[in-house]
Amino acid sequence: MLKVAEVGPSDFVIDLGSGDGRIVLTARRCSAPGLRRRDQGRAGEEVERGGAQRGLADRVKFIKRDLFKTDISQATVLTMYLLPDTVNLLKDKFLAELKPGTASSRTTIRSPAGSREVHPDGPRDKVHISGVTTTLIYMYVVPAKVAGNWSAKMPAAVSNRPADAALKQQLTRVSGSAKLDGKEVPLEDVRLRGDRLTFRWPGAKASSPGR
Repeated sequence: MLKVAEVGPSDFVIDLGSGDGRIVLTARRCSAPGLRRRDQGRAGEEVERGGAQRGLADRVKFIKRDLFKTDISQATVLTMYLLPDTVNLLKDKFLAELKPGTASSRTTIRSPAGSREVHPDGPRDKVHISGVTTTLIYMYVVPAKVAGNWSAKMPAAVSNRPADAALKQQLTRVSGSAKLDGKEVPLEDVRLRGDRLTFRWPGAKASSPGR
């Protein structure tokens, strides 16, 4: 999951769930600070002691807290290995609290738009449990909120004046139109990934970035 999310030194990883703590301890190898929510007293304490023994106490924390009340706003990468129904109950929380960025999960969210699937080899220690040698990871990029009226700077080949754009949004699906020099036209090939919005002006060959 960390590889799919391309975790790096500037990332803050939050892992929702409990277990042996391998996700945030592995994230440390990417020089990323980690914060993990745990909900099993003795198991969590053992993992926390293990992290301290590895010299990670200043970069990894284990917190026992209500999953639905946990503050996840610091996360640039959020990892999950939870039951599908639980993940879907958290969907609105993700959209409300997370900055435009990445969430990587072993469980699908009932909103396929903007997600991709990766089928890596499964952990060897889980093969005897699952009976399969591969696993399935879903990666989502939390979209910025772009619905509304915007002013877009146009390429010089199109116009020296900005265009007034009106955008509609449904999660990662964005559509809209723009008015330039008194003429309104629908935007083409509108794409949103995180906080980057691109679109194509009708008749133009190149895409134009927008915010």
